[in-house]
Amino acid sequence: MSGAVSKPGLSVGADGVRNVTRTLPDEVPVAVSFDGTTLAVMMATPNDIEDFAWGLALTEGVVTEPDDVEDFEVVTHETGIEARFWLKSDKAEVLKARQRALMGPVGCGLCGIDSLEGALPALPAVTAELRISREEVARATDALRAHQPLHDRTRAVHAAGFFVPGEGLIMAREDVGRHNALDKLIGALHRAGIDPAGGAIVLTSRISVEMVQKTARAGSSVIIAASAPTATALSLAEGANITLAAFARGESFDLYSHPHRVTTGASDVA
Repeated sequence: MSGAVSKPGLSVGADGVRNVTRTLPDEVPVAVSFDGTTLAVMMATPNDIEDFAWGLALTEGVVTEPDDVEDFEVVTHETGIEARFWLKSDKAEVLKARQRALMGPVGCGLCGIDSLEGALPALPAVTAELRISREEVARATDALRAHQPLHDRTRAVHAAGFFVPGEGLIMAREDVGRHNALDKLIGALHRAGIDPAGGAIVLTSRISVEMVQKTARAGSSVIIAASAPTATALSLAEGANITLAAFARGESFDLYSHPHRVTTGASDVA
């Protein structure tokens, strides 16, 4: 599965109608199961499925260390893809506590959650004290733009990247769902042995509650996004000790919550 499919269509404009062929992003049902029980079924781009499954397992709190997993496999079916985890016996109760069905439209990170209280659980306070310059924050989304080959082909997917101060953007993942892209990135970092505390999460999307939750559980202390945070996401970030930089484009950005990590040159901020 390539992640994109070419389809015919009609282009209608002021100068008439013409036949076109467009490259469109693909999405398939991806089931993530643990010990034979499905935790989530999400519509996702069928690339980097191992990264996606591991990222979801980590951000849902079912898996915290590689040793938690006895076995893992990805199985392709006619109707979709299944990522199967087999856990060590002591993780069974954690799985039961986090059990929920997430079958729903792409981009919905809370579909099917069992209780309203479960939507906003307490987040761990991030302890990483990253320092990143104003110039690096301002150019982070532009750097991510250069790592979006699927977007270049389709103009219809999100991306999440990992920016390390002094090194730049070292990794990125794409998906039709912004939550999925972030899960893929977190899973890829985990599988590569890269500590998320050492860099900033960069997003093409707005900063919603789920994006802050996933970042906090990964242990990264800075989010840089091309769009805005929601008010609730900002409140969560404040409580979780996460710095939010929004509307990062060109030479400028807005800075919210724990701005001390960004060296702006202004004494009242930095």
